[in-house]
Amino acid sequence: MRWELLRNLVRKDLKVKYKGSTLGFAWSLANPLLLLVVYTFVFQVVLKTGIPRFGIYLMSGMLVWNAFSGSVSSACGAVVANANLVKKVRFPLLVLPLSAVGFAAVHFALQLLVLFVVILGLQYSLFGPELLLIVPAGAVALLFTVALSLLLSALNVRYRDTQHLLDVALVAWFWVNPMVYAYGLISDRLGDWTWVYLLNPMAVVVMTFQRAIYDPPPGNSTGSSSIIADTGYTFYLEHLGIAALISLAVLFLGLRVFRRFQADFAEDL
Repeated sequence: MRWELLRNLVRKDLKVKYKGSTLGFAWSLANPLLLLVVYTFVFQVVLKTGIPRFGIYLMSGMLVWNAFSGSVSSACGAVVANANLVKKVRFPLLVLPLSAVGFAAVHFALQLLVLFVVILGLQYSLFGPELLLIVPAGAVALLFTVALSLLLSALNVRYRDTQHLLDVALVAWFWVNPMVYAYGLISDRLGDWTWVYLLNPMAVVVMTFQRAIYDPPPGNSTGSSSIIADTGYTFYLEHLGIAALISLAVLFLGLRVFRRFQADFAEDL
């Protein structure tokens, strides 16, 4: 791995993204802000989910989800999109999917700062000890994103349907993370089987970001079910540990598949 090359690729992607744009990074806020308006209207005004400050609840989870889904989607096609580099001698191919992850990580960090400014501007609570949960949650999110990106980018060179299957899977995956509904709606229905739901690393990451950023009302309830999974810290740290182990397993698989397939990348392209 050449870290300088990776940094240069991320920097290049950022420059290309906003080249000739008057508003620059502001355009990257347009999509999440539009989603915020639409989902808030549908789920708070029309369907009346009963979650106070629904916009903050939604965005505290959706920003990290958008970073993840954008990363793996871009990384999946990164090797195919850079066929000219693949055919060069001794080019470190791992940096291609990783540059997509780095690009999304920069965007996520900037969008998170904007969310913090909005929360403070609305005079909501933010800088409590729970905010530190962002560190382990962010680390697990990055680990899982890198792992899945390496695996999918290699598979997509050999099997081009991978990108299309991923696009469909991400749509379904979005709804199995507690972002537009309260966590209690899932735990109440699954009961003893909730542990299966919590094997989804991104669900755990989303829930932890919500605990770190969103300030639930007294009682942590919509009136019928809990909003966030737990008001403590141990629950999140335990499940982040499990998510980290799952991510490491996927990373091991992703590296094995990538290294096995990369010898044939030039031929497959």
